[in-house]
Amino acid sequence: MIESQIDESRKKWRVIFLLLLFLLALGFILSISIGSVKIPFSHVWNYFGGSSENQIWDNIIHNFRIPKAITSILAGSALAISGLQMQTLFRNPLAGPFILGISSGAGLGVALVIFLGVWLGGFLEMTGVGRSWLLVGASGIGSFTVLSVVLIASFRIRSGISLLIIGLMFGSAVSAIVSILQYFSQAENIQAYVIWTFGSLGSLSWSELYVMLPVILISLLLSFLLSKPLNALLLGENYAESLGLNLKQARMLIIINTSLLAGTVTAFCGPIAFIGLAVPHIARMLFNTGNHLLLTPLVILLGGILLLFFDIIAQLPGMDETLPINAITSLFGAPFVIWLILRKSNLNYRF
Repeated sequence: MIESQIDESRKKWRVIFLLLLFLLALGFILSISIGSVKIPFSHVWNYFGGSSENQIWDNIIHNFRIPKAITSILAGSALAISGLQMQTLFRNPLAGPFILGISSGAGLGVALVIFLGVWLGGFLEMTGVGRSWLLVGASGIGSFTVLSVVLIASFRIRSGISLLIIGLMFGSAVSAIVSILQYFSQAENIQAYVIWTFGSLGSLSWSELYVMLPVILISLLLSFLLSKPLNALLLGENYAESLGLNLKQARMLIIINTSLLAGTVTAFCGPIAFIGLAVPHIARMLFNTGNHLLLTPLVILLGGILLLFFDIIAQLPGMDETLPINAITSLFGAPFVIWLILRKSNLNYRF
C-alpha cells in the first residue's frame, strides 16, 4: 500500500516537471518567433537545424531574440529562487529578493554613474568602456557594498527579524541618497535613471550574457544544495539547531546566494518587480508543498516560464513599441496571485 502511494507520488511529480519543461520550451520558441518582426516557426526550426536561408531573420534570432530569451529564463529563475530563500529564512511571506537592500545598492551605483553627467562621456572616451558595461559594473559594486554590510551585521546579530529590519533600513537610506541625487540632477539624467528602473531583458549582448550565465548557474546549483537547510529552518531556528544545523553558516550561505542571484540580475537587467515575491507563493498554491527539495526546481522553472511569457506580452507582438517589463509583471501577475489566494485557502506555508 505504502509503496503504491510512493509510486503514484513519483509519477505525479514526474508529470508536473515534464509539463513545466514543455511550457519552458514553448515559451522559449514563442519568444524567438514573436516580436515586432514575426518569424515563422518553420524558420526557427530550420535555424536550429542549420538549414535556414533568410540572413536577416537569422541575424535577428542570433543577436537579439536568443539572448533575450535566455536572459528571461535566467532572470526569472534567479529572482524566483532568491525570493523563496528569503521568505523561508525570515519566515515572512512578504519577503523578497531585494529585501536586504540589494536593489537599492545597485540603484545607488547606477545613479552615481548616470548623474555624473558631464564626466561620464569623457570617461567612456578615454577608457573605451561601453556605457552598458559601466552601468553593470556600478550596479554590481553597489550591490556588493550593501551585501558586505549585511554580512558583517549577520555575524553579530542572531535574530533573523533584526537582520531583516537592518536590511530594510539600509534600503531606505540608500533610496534617500538616490532621491537627493535626482533632485540636483539634470532632467535628461533623471530620465535615463528612470528608464533603468523599468528593467530590460532585451539589452544584453552575447558578451554580457557570457558573464551573467555562469554566475546564475552556479548560484542555482547552490540553491539545490541549500534545500535541506531551508527545510530545517521551516521548523524554527531553535529546532533547526537541535537537528545539527549550523545556523550562522546556513544563514550566511543563503544571504550570499540570494545576493548573487538578485544582484547579478539587477546589474544586467535592472530591478524587476513581482517575480521574486510572487512566484514562490504561486508554486506553493499550485502544488501544495512546502518541501524545498521539490519547491526549488518548481520555483526555478516557474520563474523562467512566467518571465518568458511576460516578456512576450511586453513586446506588443506586431508593433514597434515595447512596454516596460516591470509594468507587465505587476499588471498581469498581481491579479493572478489574488485570484489564486481567493480560490485556495489550504496554503502550505509552514511559517
